[in-house]
Amino acid sequence: MYYLKVLLLSVVAILLWVAIVVFGALNGWWSTAIAPTSDTHSFIDAAIKLVESKNRGNLAFVVIENGEIFEEYFSSTKDEVTRDTIFPTASMSKWITATSVMHLVQQGLLDLDTPVSAYLSRWHLPDNKFDSNKVTTRLLLSHMSGLNDGLGFGDYNPEETIPTLESSLTRPRASGEREVTIELGVEPGTEFHYSGGGYLILELLVEEISEETFEAYVRKNILEPLLMSRSGFAYLGDLDNASKAYDPDGLQATHYRYAASGATGFSTSIADLTRFVQFYLGKAQVQRPLPVESLVEMRAPHASVFGATIWGLGTTLYAPSGSGDYIFGHDGQNEPAINSAVRINPDNGDALIALVSGGPSLATELGYEWTLWQTGLPDVLHTERTIRRMLPTIGIGSALILVVMFVMVLRNVRSKKKKS
Repeated sequence: MYYLKVLLLSVVAILLWVAIVVFGALNGWWSTAIAPTSDTHSFIDAAIKLVESKNRGNLAFVVIENGEIFEEYFSSTKDEVTRDTIFPTASMSKWITATSVMHLVQQGLLDLDTPVSAYLSRWHLPDNKFDSNKVTTRLLLSHMSGLNDGLGFGDYNPEETIPTLESSLTRPRASGEREVTIELGVEPGTEFHYSGGGYLILELLVEEISEETFEAYVRKNILEPLLMSRSGFAYLGDLDNASKAYDPDGLQATHYRYAASGATGFSTSIADLTRFVQFYLGKAQVQRPLPVESLVEMRAPHASVFGATIWGLGTTLYAPSGSGDYIFGHDGQNEPAINSAVRINPDNGDALIALVSGGPSLATELGYEWTLWQTGLPDVLHTERTIRRMLPTIGIGSALILVVMFVMVLRNVRSKKKKS
C-alpha cells in the first residue's frame, strides 16, 4: 500500500509540475522581451539586429506608435527596397477577404448567420453526413465551419492556366501536393480548424452577391477608399518595383501565381499596408470602408482551442491586450519563403507590420517579439514553440521528483530493516 501511495504521489506531483510549467510558459513567466517595456527605440534596435542576422532576401517593417509611423526599416541582400515595393502576403489575404465580406454585411447584402447555401448558385459543399446548411458566413470567417481541409494553396508556374474558382473549389491544388477535398469533416460550429477552403468559399460568396469579380469588388470598396494603389491580386512578375522571390537560402526563385485570390493571392506594399492598419486603428484620414463597430466585431472572440481564445471574424487574436481586448491582425506564409505579419494593440494604437521575401518565418518572429514586448505574453502562433522550449524544464523537474520519491522509498526500506 505504501508503494502504491508513493507511485500515485509521484504521478500527481509530475502532472502538477507539468501544469505549472505549461501555465507559466503560456503566461510569459519564462519569456524575456528583447527590449524594455515602453522603450520603442530599444525594441527597434533589437528588431534590426534580428533582421540583419536572419534576412536572406528582402524585408520591410514598420513600427507604429499611437496610430502614427514611428519607424520604417528596409533590408535587402541584393535589391533596393522602398516603402512602395510590393510583396506577396500569402494567408494575410484572408484578412482582406474578411474585410470585404464585412463590407457586404454593412451594406445589408449579407447576413452573418444565414446559411451560405442561400447565397450560392455556382458551387455547393458536397453532401455527406454533416448538414451543410449549418455553415454560415460567421463560421467560415472564424474557421469554425466544420471544414478541416487545413488547405494551404499550391503554386502555379507563370505559364500555367489558372483554373476557375469553381474548379478550384472542386479540386484545389494544395501545397505539398496533398490530395485535399473541400468538404465538411466535423459538425459545423463545434471545433476550430484552419481552413483555406473556407476562404475560397467566401471569395465565391463575394462574387455571387456583388455580381462582380472578387478582385474588382475588393479594389472598389476596400483598396481605393484607403488609397492602397500599390495593392491587389495581379501577378508579381508583371509589376514594377515588386520584390523578387527568394528561397530560405537567399537564392532567387520563381514568382508563383495562385488560384485562390481570397485565401493567398493578395500583394501589397508596406506603405499601403500601413494605411490598412491605420484604418483598423481609426487613424486613417481617408474614406472608411467599415464603421468602428464592424472592426470591433471582427476581433471579438469567435473561436478557441483548449480554452484559449485565438480567432475573431477574419482576424487572429494573438494575446490579451490587458483591457479585455486582444492583440490582433493576421500572418501569412507560403513558398518559397514568403512571410507577412501584422500585430495591432487596440489599447494604445501601437502596431507592427512586416513583409518578407526570403525568410519563411522572419516576419512572424518579429510579430512574436513585438507581442511579447507589448504585453509580456507569447502569442498564439508560438504556443507550440513556447511549450517545446519548456520540455527540458519539464523533464528535469520530473526527474527530480522521481529521485525524491526514490529516496523516500529507500529510506522507508532501511527504516523497516532497522526495526526488524
